[in-house]
Order: sequence, then structure tokens, then C-alpha cells
Amino acid sequence: MLNSVWLNSFVTLCETGHFTRAAARLNMTQPGISQHLKKLEEQVGQPLLSRDGKSFIPTPAGEAVLELGQRRRVEEAALRDALRHDDPQAGEVSLACSGAIALLVYPRLIALMRAAPKLVVRLEAAPQARIAEGVAAGVFDLGVIGHPPGQARLEGVEIGADSLCLALPPGSTPRPGIADLQELGFIGHPDGSAYADELLSANYPEDYPGAEHLNLRSFVNQIGQILEPVAQGIGFTVLPRSGIDAYPGRQRLTLARLPTDVRHPQWLVQRRGRALPRRAEALRAVLREALRDR
Repeated sequence: MLNSVWLNSFVTLCETGHFTRAAARLNMTQPGISQHLKKLEEQVGQPLLSRDGKSFIPTPAGEAVLELGQRRRVEEAALRDALRHDDPQAGEVSLACSGAIALLVYPRLIALMRAAPKLVVRLEAAPQARIAEGVAAGVFDLGVIGHPPGQARLEGVEIGADSLCLALPPGSTPRPGIADLQELGFIGHPDGSAYADELLSANYPEDYPGAEHLNLRSFVNQIGQILEPVAQGIGFTVLPRSGIDAYPGRQRLTLARLPTDVRHPQWLVQRRGRALPRRAEALRAVLREALRDR
């Protein structure tokens, strides 16, 4: 890398055409300019100026270095301008969250992008561990996880809670027993066993046999399809309220009325000490609104 100070002195020298004027512009002495030129030539390994008395012109190598220096000035000016004008409605911002939350918030993010045509939102549905690691590594600007950030590289704030729901086919009794659920059969999904263990063990402490003993009726790994077999009477499942509310056929479901509510706090996390652009604030507002205690 060429020394930026020496390079700036050389560009100024070429622009002014005179050592004294270059020194005055840079608040330096004329010998200082000469010294910078000499060091830059040593770094390049070639003379940069052809002299004729007190006048000079760049050599071919000097012209190439001058072009580079001028290009760097333009790029740095553009960077300074971008830093001064951190447009909240332009640029890219990324978010990682669970599939259920992704379904819930994406329509709101689409509305956000329609209102701000230069805003690019990258949304990824991912497991909890992937979200935390991705945010810590800088892959994602923001993440939503169901627990306080447990690693030193993350910081976060609780923005709401998401209750687990027992989703049943239409017309089902809202207070089913374990035998009723076993007769229906379980619609499994990647988080289904963990959710079932949490919710059903809390509400059927004497009768619940554990997820591994549930009568599995089907397994779906696409978040948008998990509730469809339930709505068509094929089985039951357990999902967060966010996933239920995002399902277009919500009115076809029966939600069980259980005595014990199981709630997952939702934490909005980012990399500790990382200053995010203003456009991230719009995502924060959308998430806070969508994830108020459900």
C-alpha cells in the first residue's frame, strides 16, 4: 500500500505545479514536500517527475500514481459523504429469526420496502444457535432469539414474548386430554418435539408421555405448511403464537385453552459495540410492534 500522506503530497504538488504552493496548501515546508516525494519514489521504485529547471511534469509512472491518488480522493470524499448522510431509507440491512417470526414480520417488511424503494432487507429463518452465531460474526445486523444473549459478543433487549399454542383441527374440543391428542396424531416439525415437551408437560404433568411417544401423523419442515394438515383435520401440533397468527387459514384452527401458559421471551440482539446504520432502526420498530407480548 502506498503511503497515503506521501501520496496526498504528490497529488497536491501535481495540482499546484509548484513546490512552494503545494507546501502552503498543506501547511508544510518546501523541504517536507520534497522529502515526501523522495520517499514515494523510493516506495514505487521509479522517478515520478521529469524536471526542467523549476518546472516539472509527471513521468509515465508519475501519471499512474497521480491517477491513483486522485481516485482515492474521490472515493474518500464519497465515503465521508455517505457517513454524513446515513439515509434511514436506503442500503441493506439483515435480520435472522425463527421461521414463525419470519412469517409474521415479512409482510410488514415488504410494506417497509415499498415505502422506501432504496431499502434492501435480507431476512433469514434460522435455528437459534445459527442466529446467535451469525449476529456475533457480523453475518446478520440483527437477530431475534428466545432467550437472553448468552455470549460476550452479543448485547440485546427483550422486546416481547411469544406463547406456545396447541393447535387443533376445526371443531375440536378446546380442552382435549392426552388420549384425544394421541387419537388425532402429532404433526411434527423441526422444533415440534421441543415445543410439545414444554407445553404438554406443563399442562399434562401426570399423563404426558414425552414427545418420543406421541403418535406421529406427519412431519413437515416447511414452516408455512405445518398448520395445513391441522386445518384439514389430520392432526395437532404445537407452534408459537407468531406462527399461528401468520397462517392464512387461522380461522380454521381451534386453539386449546390450557391452564398453564408457556411463554418465550423474545430478545432483539446485535453484536456488542457495533454501531448499526440508521436503517436498522426501521427494522427494530417493526419487530417491537410485531412481537409485543402475544
